[in-house]
Amino acid sequence: MARIAVMGSGAGTNLEALYEEFGEEIVLVVLDQAEAGILKKAERFGIKVVVEEGGEDLWERILGHLDGIDLVCLAGFMKLVKEPLLGAFEGRILNIHPSLLPKYPGKEAWVQAIEDGAEESGCTVHFVDAGMDTGEVVLQARVPVLAGDTPETLHARIQVEEHRIYPLAVRRCLSRI
Repeated sequence: MARIAVMGSGAGTNLEALYEEFGEEIVLVVLDQAEAGILKKAERFGIKVVVEEGGEDLWERILGHLDGIDLVCLAGFMKLVKEPLLGAFEGRILNIHPSLLPKYPGKEAWVQAIEDGAEESGCTVHFVDAGMDTGEVVLQARVPVLAGDTPETLHARIQVEEHRIYPLAVRRCLSRI
C-alpha cells in the first residue's frame, strides 16, 4: 500500500477525486492556508492535516512531515516548491494544472485561455521541478473552449477532466515507485 501526501490551498475538489480512488493510502494533507476549504474535506475523510503557512524554513518544516511518504500530490497548492523538498522527492511530486502545458502556466489558466481566444484548453498532470509548471508531462486531457464560455464555465469543465486524469496519473506513477 502506498503512502500519499496531498498539498493544497484551495477547495479540495482534487483531494476528493484522489480520495475516491486511493482512500486510506492518502495519509496526510499539508495546507499553506489554515482557512482553505480542503481542510474540511480532509477532516471529513479522517486524514491527518498539518498547516504550514510560510517562513524561511517552510520547505524544511514540510519535509519533516513527509517521513515514509511515497508520493506527494499538489492539489491547488499555490506556492512554488523549493529545496530541500524538491531534492528529497525528485520524481515523486505531481501537480495538476488547469491548462495544456506549456500554454498558460501560473494562476487562473482558464482565464488566460478565454482572454487569449483559445479554441481549446484542458489540464495537465506533471512532475514538479524548480520552475513554474515546467516539469515533465505525465498526462493531459483536452477541453474545448465553447462559444459563450465564461472563465467559470470553462473552469468547471476543466475540473471534470482534472478529477478524471489525476487519479490515473497517480496510479501510473505509483506503479514505477
